[in-house]
Amino acid sequence: MRFSNRTYALICLFFFQLLSLSGFGQKVTGPVTPTGPVDMEEAIGIALRNNPQLNQAGLQVEGSIVSLEQSKWMRWPSLNFNASQGFSFGRNIDPFTNQFVQQNISYNNYQLGAGVTLYNGGQQHHTIARNELSAKASQKDYEAARNDLMLNVALGYLQILNNQELVTVADRQMEATRQQVVRMEKLVDAGAEAQSKLLDLKAQLANEELNLLNAQNNLETSRLSLKQLMNIPGAFVLEVKSVPLKDPELLAYDATVNEVFEAALSHLPQFEAARFKIEAAERGISVARGKFLPTLTMSAGLSTAYSSNAPKQLFIANGTPATKAEVLSKTQFIDIDGSRQYITDIVTIPGGAYKQYNYFGILDFNRNSSVSLNLRVPIFNNFQAKYGVANAKLQKLSAEYDQQLATNTVRQNIEQAYVNMTNAAKRYSATVNQVDAFTEAFRAAESRFNAGALSSAEFNIAKANLDRGKANLVQTKYDYIFRVKVLDFYMAKPLNLDQ
Repeated sequence: MRFSNRTYALICLFFFQLLSLSGFGQKVTGPVTPTGPVDMEEAIGIALRNNPQLNQAGLQVEGSIVSLEQSKWMRWPSLNFNASQGFSFGRNIDPFTNQFVQQNISYNNYQLGAGVTLYNGGQQHHTIARNELSAKASQKDYEAARNDLMLNVALGYLQILNNQELVTVADRQMEATRQQVVRMEKLVDAGAEAQSKLLDLKAQLANEELNLLNAQNNLETSRLSLKQLMNIPGAFVLEVKSVPLKDPELLAYDATVNEVFEAALSHLPQFEAARFKIEAAERGISVARGKFLPTLTMSAGLSTAYSSNAPKQLFIANGTPATKAEVLSKTQFIDIDGSRQYITDIVTIPGGAYKQYNYFGILDFNRNSSVSLNLRVPIFNNFQAKYGVANAKLQKLSAEYDQQLATNTVRQNIEQAYVNMTNAAKRYSATVNQVDAFTEAFRAAESRFNAGALSSAEFNIAKANLDRGKANLVQTKYDYIFRVKVLDFYMAKPLNLDQ
């Protein structure tokens, strides 16, 4: 069959739309791995690229955009083409004459139909508005997931720096004790000190070697946590750039807890997402209510048919003098030796002539068109519209509760972070004073120990106190920095290590 230019254009447009929709999805690729030591910004960038949960959230955004575009196209008319090939055997209706015949017939039917909804209670309008709001909410949910990932990576990066500094402190403590062991071995060999002092120092050295090993293990654990956030293999050797952080000045935070919360309300995407979801739920109620109202549609069609029983020529009257024509009866026949022979009548028809018809001529002769308006008024539909509205109202109420939960969660997190920051500042200040005191005590103990006026047990206690104080100082410093960075996140400040 040959297609007209218009039909060919419609088919091309249809396949073009299919190819366009296939471009919405993203190609899944493998994770990106760093090529060298990474800083915090690079670690965040790789995590944003590799994280599968975040990529799934991105697909949800694309899906909501597809739904929005689809709902917009529902306002346009639909156009469909149907074709069929059929065979009839025995007594049946001739598709050409619509009369009963007793013979085998093959036939073709072709229909081109269009339809458009003129009014359906505003359901299309409200559906588009709802899908647009849902798309905005999905985008904000994606931004919220992105922010959470960025914060977790930043804190994971700081945890590695914390553990690296603890490893350095443990290594220095062990090296100082090793030097004491070497010195004591010489004194013992010279007979100036007792063997028991050497044994005590070696026990202290073994204990500090264990502390160093624990610190190294904690460092590897924090590296693994960051690699998991970045979605890179655990066996990959990840190195972070060392960023020595100066000791915090412990100044009062530049915003109160209420100011931090107000700032979070103004910029955190989860609040905007909750608001969009409530508005989308309101539109959903309007969509459900539209099912109570009438629906008006318009349809148009063009159809034609071909029958193998159609005559190959027809007598067409044209106003010329009367002409006799032979007309083959479709219903009258005689049976001659079991063979059915249809009767041919000779009739007089006002002027005209015979016209030959081929396949396409028959299709052109049989074509017809129609236009109709259809009104559907809902009277009783098993309360589907009523309960649809009820469910839509429940969805709106659920969205409002979700907004309250998001607000309460953020408020509680900010309050907890603010208290933690204040407490961390107090602990850091107390630890600084403690380390100063332990340092002076150890200096005096070391002088007395070297002079033989202090036992090795008392010396080890003084050194252990200083070592523990230095480790606590590192931990409290980073704990304070952690808390400040969390508050900075809620204040929409950049996630960097500048102090």
